[in-house]
Amino acid sequence: MQFGYVSPEQIMKDRADYARKGISRGRSVVVIQYAGGILFAAESPSPSLHKISEIYDRIAFAAVGKYNEFENLRQAGVRLADLRGYSFDRVDVSGRALANVYAQTLGTIFTQEPKPYEVELVVAEVGKTADEDQIYRITYDGSVAAENGYAVMGGAAEQVARYVGDNVSPGGSLEDTLRLAVDALRRGEDGNDRHLPTASLEVAVLDRERPRRAFRRIVSPTLDSLLDRSGSEAGTDDSGD
Repeated sequence: MQFGYVSPEQIMKDRADYARKGISRGRSVVVIQYAGGILFAAESPSPSLHKISEIYDRIAFAAVGKYNEFENLRQAGVRLADLRGYSFDRVDVSGRALANVYAQTLGTIFTQEPKPYEVELVVAEVGKTADEDQIYRITYDGSVAAENGYAVMGGAAEQVARYVGDNVSPGGSLEDTLRLAVDALRRGEDGNDRHLPTASLEVAVLDRERPRRAFRRIVSPTLDSLLDRSGSEAGTDDSGD
C-alpha cells in the first residue's frame, strides 16, 4: 500500500465532520410556516450581518455557518434570480430551482475543493395558499430536502427542532409562531432556557398578502409588541431587503 494513502470514504468523512463542527458553532435559525406565510427567526448579535435575506419577489434565504461563504452564495442566488426573471418571466423564478442550484454548487465544492463550505441554507417560497408554500433545506454536502412546516439549522439544532416539533401548531398566528420560534431559540444544549434579548434577534417574514415583494423584516418596537401579544404589525419595516 502506498504510504500516505487515505481512502475516499475517510476523506469524505473528514470533510463532513469538519463542516458539521463549523456549522454547530453558529447560532440557530428557525423557519416556521404560519397562517399568513413563513416566519424566519435567528439569533444574530450583529445588526448589519444578516442571516436572513430576500432573494426575489416571494423567495427568501436563511443561512448558518461562515458568513463570508453563505454571503457569496446569497449574492449568487440574487444575481441568478434577477437574470432568470429578466430573461424569461418573473414567475419562472422558483424556490425549487434556486434550491437545486445551491445543492449542485455545494455538492461540487464538497467533493472537489480542498475545504468544504461550512454552511447550511434554507430557501423558502411563499405561495398563494399554505399548501403552495415551499421550504427547502440544503446542507454542506449538497443534500437538499423539502421540509414540512418548519426547519431548524445551526447551533443546538437537535434540541431546538425537537422543541418546535413538539409545540408547533399548523396554521398558527404570527404572534404565536413568533413566540414559539423565540422560545425555541432560547433552548440551550442542556435543555434549559437562557436569556435572549430582542436586540439580538433577527426576524423576518414572507407575507402571503403582500402583492409582489413578500419579504419584510420585523424590527423593534413591533417585535417587542408581537412577543407581548399586545401590539399589531403596523410598525413593521415594509421595505425589502
